[in-house]
Amino acid sequence: MLHPATDVVYCFGMKRICVVTSGVPFVRGGNELLAETLVRQLARLGYRPHLITVPQNRFGRQFSAYAAAYLTDVRFDGCPEKIDQVISLKFPSFAVGHPAHVCWFNHRMREYYDLWPEFSRTLGMKNLLKESMRRKGLHVLDSHLLKRRVSKVFAQSENIQRRLLRFGDIPSEVLYPPATDLIVCPKVEYGDFILSPGRLVGLKRHDLFIRAFARLHDSGIRGVIAGTGPDERRLMALAEQLGLSDRVEFVGELDYEALSRYYGKCLAVFYGPFAEDFGLVTLEAGRCHKCVITCTDSGGPTELVVDGESGLLTEPDDDALADAINKLDSDRRLAKALGDVAHNTSLRYSWEETIRRLVVV
Repeated sequence: MLHPATDVVYCFGMKRICVVTSGVPFVRGGNELLAETLVRQLARLGYRPHLITVPQNRFGRQFSAYAAAYLTDVRFDGCPEKIDQVISLKFPSFAVGHPAHVCWFNHRMREYYDLWPEFSRTLGMKNLLKESMRRKGLHVLDSHLLKRRVSKVFAQSENIQRRLLRFGDIPSEVLYPPATDLIVCPKVEYGDFILSPGRLVGLKRHDLFIRAFARLHDSGIRGVIAGTGPDERRLMALAEQLGLSDRVEFVGELDYEALSRYYGKCLAVFYGPFAEDFGLVTLEAGRCHKCVITCTDSGGPTELVVDGESGLLTEPDDDALADAINKLDSDRRLAKALGDVAHNTSLRYSWEETIRRLVVV
């Protein structure tokens, strides 16, 4: 897949950079958004970028995805100018070979790494043995590729950096992604709802968000969940079961113009996933002067949210989250003050500086 910015005949004198990531059909999340934003920003800053998406593949077919990435030719000589550099992101894109290869690392297949204890409990004895062997193979393969096929590794958060050291002793430098340029909030208000954006999957913990509203019987604050995913029906059923159909609204997947409006109008944002890699939502909310309520075990978001200064940190517990929501609902000036600091935090990270570090040619 090529970005429209590359749809020109030839641009002599411009550095040609391939951004390589992986994808699953019909699935769109932070990784896809980051890759597309990086391509746009590279073009804006005078480079000629291509976006290449290699397959990720389902369980049992992972090694074929690595083979596809490994065999992807990014040193094609049929053009007047060679490809100068590769920037890879999510697994298995770092299997692509190039002498100037920088990996802006997101994550490996987490079920075989930090999520292995939870994942392995879902397996029977036969599958546990098979998946354990596959896990060992992927550990060896990932470590080899990240140490031998990549010239520089940047981790997108300290949480990711710790995982790289824990699994494979892979050194890296932390380089936080800036907020996407697609989130624009021309008007900022502090309305009567908390926004919970993200794919509707278990790790994002929208169920915790819903259950917290069952503890807010005397509050007029509402919850808005923006996103789609395999847990949609389960989450809707949970809201109905708790008698929250009129207080928790599901608005589906939003384009960035609509998402910007929701960011601009909400009182605050809930983003409390479990052990998130980084979490672009934190900076997106900050761009719109909105603070984030996150959880103490949420990983990446906790690196940007300072409790009581730029947002609220809470235990991943229904009552604790309800208390945090109630705190902002009862003190709108606090919500605004935290949101203003979150905005200043988001401005620390610029695409100009990020690309200066990522580009090595």
